[in-house]
Amino acid sequence: MLVALKRLLVPSTARAFTSLSPLPSPISPSDFESLVLRQYRAGKFHALLPSVVADPSVLLAACRNLFSRSHPSSSTLPLPLLPFSLPAFSATLRSGALDPLSLCSSLASSRRKGQALILPTLELKVALEALRMALAAVYESRLATFAYGGRAGIGRHTAVRYLKSTVSNPTWWFRVALRREHFGPRHVRRLAAVMEEKIDDPALIALVERLFKSEAVAIELGGVGLGRGFPQVSDLSSILINIYFDAFDREIQELRAEVHKKNPRLCDLDGENSPVIHMPIRVYAVRYLDEILVITSGSKLFTMNIKDRILKHLEGELDLKIDKLKSSIHSAVSEKMDFMGMELQAVPPSVLHPPMSEKAIRAKKKYLKRKAAKALELKNARETRRKKLGLKILNHLFKKLKRGHVFEFDFRIESEVREVFRNWAEEVVAEYFKSREDCWNWHRMLTTGDFLSLKRVRDQLPPELLDSYDEFQEKVDKYLNPVGISKVLEEEERQEEEEEERRYARRTVEDLTELKMRVNAPIQLVRRAVKLAGFTNSMGRPRPIKLLICLEDAGIIKWYAGVGRRWLEYFCCCRNFRMVKTVVNYHLRFSCFLTLAEKHESTKRQAIRHYTKDLKVIDDNGVEEVYFPTEREIKMMGDKNLSDPKPVDGTLSMILARLAVNEPACSCLAHFCDRKDTVLYRIRLLQNRLNVDPLNENRWVPGMGAIHESLNKKVLSLCPQHASDLFMGRIALQDIDCTSFVNVE
Repeated sequence: MLVALKRLLVPSTARAFTSLSPLPSPISPSDFESLVLRQYRAGKFHALLPSVVADPSVLLAACRNLFSRSHPSSSTLPLPLLPFSLPAFSATLRSGALDPLSLCSSLASSRRKGQALILPTLELKVALEALRMALAAVYESRLATFAYGGRAGIGRHTAVRYLKSTVSNPTWWFRVALRREHFGPRHVRRLAAVMEEKIDDPALIALVERLFKSEAVAIELGGVGLGRGFPQVSDLSSILINIYFDAFDREIQELRAEVHKKNPRLCDLDGENSPVIHMPIRVYAVRYLDEILVITSGSKLFTMNIKDRILKHLEGELDLKIDKLKSSIHSAVSEKMDFMGMELQAVPPSVLHPPMSEKAIRAKKKYLKRKAAKALELKNARETRRKKLGLKILNHLFKKLKRGHVFEFDFRIESEVREVFRNWAEEVVAEYFKSREDCWNWHRMLTTGDFLSLKRVRDQLPPELLDSYDEFQEKVDKYLNPVGISKVLEEEERQEEEEEERRYARRTVEDLTELKMRVNAPIQLVRRAVKLAGFTNSMGRPRPIKLLICLEDAGIIKWYAGVGRRWLEYFCCCRNFRMVKTVVNYHLRFSCFLTLAEKHESTKRQAIRHYTKDLKVIDDNGVEEVYFPTEREIKMMGDKNLSDPKPVDGTLSMILARLAVNEPACSCLAHFCDRKDTVLYRIRLLQNRLNVDPLNENRWVPGMGAIHESLNKKVLSLCPQHASDLFMGRIALQDIDCTSFVNVE
């Protein structure tokens, strides 16, 4: 069969990396902030497009950002090699004559009535990143503290930390459910009006409007594609969403200030030491891009008034369509709330931090006793070894002295010996004082049958001796008398019981007066996604995925590792994280074993024996590598991140099938990669393999995103490094030039 390879959308010469004239170095973050601030005059930012966005050093900084995302293991942009002429592009951008439509490509949908997908080229992506940097410098410092997503270091995990630490005593809540709709012309007009309040640059506003008109920037409100790394969604969309919702954030801030002023805390009036437990009415809000959650600690009627005011503002001021049925009010205690792909519920503090049971207390005491016995055994063993070593040394020295040898030392050994014996004596005395039996024996031997206690003997002795003896007896009774020691132990036990009673009373009061936020992973949805992707059969047991058999062994393991690691990173902040660990450690791991066994026509036991439980593979240099998280690594994982984890949808719903063809050398499609040792991979999407519409929640997993179906069966040319990064989930299709697919006929 004749295999003809050609570029589908852009000729191969368009991706050729050409050497340009010497370029300035990328601007640093501090210099970029100063450059933006220099454009601030009379309360507005002026001429941002020609002076900031179109500046060559800013464009190079945008190239550096795109390079760092597509090359996670490298941080140095290979300059002056660029896939386009930077001076000409900067001049076009500065003049305001940039036509986004000419820098976009359209991919037809595989369905007859499906919508086409508009994708920007790498040249336009650089302009979008430079524009995002400028808008972020203008607006990020002005955004509300409860607005998460699209901001550096402020993502889902930060929002979860806010819910856990700040929200207290929630009673009612509701999630503002936006109807699924395209960010259309009316939204763009309002966005332009909002930007004009802070930016006096008609050319920049016109560029943003042209980006939406050409669909180079596409935002779907009420969907699940924002912030997921899909190729049709750029990072510019996040900052534009935050700018659009900035008026809503200010409304929430004003609302919270009004409620706080009308309902001050009692300790603010009577001081912090007030014995009265007071729970004032409060309003909390969390917004992650277009997902909004409002929480109150007041009555349901109060919450209804808050809801009416918020929905009225969203429908009137922001011109958004609200799903009233899904935006209903729920009890924070008795009903769970789905938000950011997690389950929220208000619970007493004892549920989050339960006291130890009697069985756990007995097990802990048994463990401590066994640990103390082991430590004593090791100590005795060390002393025995030291004694034997000392006797050997003394025996050796004695033999040397008998033979007439003379030893000369640079230091006096007597002081060292005294120090050793002093420490040993202190340890022995301390051990004796800890034992009631030893103290009783010493007390009996020191006080029983002593003739100095007889009156006729005491009359014949000097007073100094009697005083010394009486003082000695007092010390013996004080420190070695079993009755006194028993009183001390009883006092300590009594204090421990009182402390336990105080802790119990405090826990009881907290359970009756406080509510904390519990964040759980939706285990049912996770299991449904595992079953939908084919990791398990109808009985919930691991099964092989035969579509992966065409990959190499390392590629199969990397694909499973990409799904597992991103699930672990995404849900590591949840309380039931152990259940997610079980899904990854059992279902995904053994599905990988079964897939490898299916490929090599062997059994599961043989696959485990060959690859070991850690799924080790040997590379071309004979070095063992581990991609899938090990059991010990999974066990040690927990809530440690304050980042915006990438959802697993992109890795789970896409499989790269390697093509067995003798293809000519093609450049890697990853951004700023000119490697020629590439391999062709065909994209196979989950919804097309199952013939399922992702919009149908009855057959699809609710809240799970899906890559656009127009990318199904498209062929990528990737180098080994970027193929590995795409398998492992380190990069997404957003970091690849999706306008230059390879057409295999």
